[in-house]
Amino acid sequence: MNDIINTRKLDEILTTPSQGLLDDLKKIKGDFVVLGAAGKMGPSLTVLLKNGLSRTGRTNKVSAVSRFSDSKTQADLEAAGIETFAGDLLDPAFVTTLPPAENVIFMAGQKFGTAGNESSTWAMNAYLPGLVCEKYRTSNIVAFSTGNVYPLMPITTQGATEETRPGPIGEYAQSCLGRERIFEFFSQKNGTPVLIYRLNYALDLRYGVLNDIAQKIWKSQPIDLSMGHVNIIWQGDANEFAIRSLLHCKAPAQHLNITGLEVQEVEKLAGIIGKHLNLEPIFINKPQPTALISDASKSSNYFGRPSISVETMCRWTAEWIKKGGKQLNKPTHFQQRDGKF
Repeated sequence: MNDIINTRKLDEILTTPSQGLLDDLKKIKGDFVVLGAAGKMGPSLTVLLKNGLSRTGRTNKVSAVSRFSDSKTQADLEAAGIETFAGDLLDPAFVTTLPPAENVIFMAGQKFGTAGNESSTWAMNAYLPGLVCEKYRTSNIVAFSTGNVYPLMPITTQGATEETRPGPIGEYAQSCLGRERIFEFFSQKNGTPVLIYRLNYALDLRYGVLNDIAQKIWKSQPIDLSMGHVNIIWQGDANEFAIRSLLHCKAPAQHLNITGLEVQEVEKLAGIIGKHLNLEPIFINKPQPTALISDASKSSNYFGRPSISVETMCRWTAEWIKKGGKQLNKPTHFQQRDGKF
C-alpha cells in the first residue's frame, strides 16, 4: 500500500471490507444498530459495515445512534446510506424510539474528562447498558469495553488473558467493569447473547498511541517511559473484528481481548518513528516492571492476525505527521499508571 496522503484515502482504507469480513457477514442475519456511532471509531465502523453488506448483496438496514454534536458526521453517514438517530442515549424515552435490530454494536461510553466528572462517567458506562439491554434483550450485542479493567501485568508475560481477574485502577476503569457487569447480568437474566469486547489500543493516523509518540518526537518533547510497554491494533482491524464478533455472542456473556498479538516496547516504537521523522526521541523515566497489556490469542483464533503490521503503522504515522495530516487532538493518555483520565 502506498503512502497515505489525505483524510479521504485514510477513510477509504478504513471502510474497505476484507474477504474475511465479507465471508462472516454472509452468516450474520438481520438488521444492525450501532450505538455511540459518532466517536473515534464509530463512523468508520458503521460505513465499513454498510459497505460490507452492499458488497455481499445484502439490503439489511444499518442504523447509527449518537448525539451527533458534529452535524457533518451525521450528514456523512446519511450520505453513505445509513439511517441516523440523534438523541441522548441516557434518556429512556429516546431509547424506546430506536429501531429494532437483530444485531447491536454498543460503542457508547465516556473516558476523557473522567476526573472531576465521575458521576457522568458512571451513568454512561454503567447505567446506560441496562437501558440498552432491556431495549435489545433478544438481539446479539457486541459491547465495547477496555483492557483497563485488568490490573497492570508483568512485562515478562503476554499480558492479561480473558481468565485474568479484573483489577481496575481508577474510577474510569472501575466504571468500565461496572458496564461489563450490567451486560453480564442482563445476558444471564434474559438470555441475551453478548460479547464483551475488551479493546486496547486502537489507532488510526489521527489519534492513538503512535500518534501520541510521534507528536512528542515532532515537537521535541520528552516521552515518558514509565508505562514502557503497550499493545496496539489498527482501527480498521479492530472495527472488522467487532463486526465479526457478532457471530460469537453468547449467553452467559463471553469476553474477548482485542489488540495486537505482540507486546510493544514504547522506546522501540519511538525509535522506529523517529527514524522516519529524521528526529531523535527524548525520553524520561524508566520502564516499570508492569504495564497495561493484554493477550489477544483467543481472538486471533477467531479472526487471524491483524492485517496491518506495527512497522507499517509507524511509517504511516510518521508520514502523516510530516505532511500535517488532520488530528483529532484526543491523546490516549496511555502513560497514565494511576487510572486518572
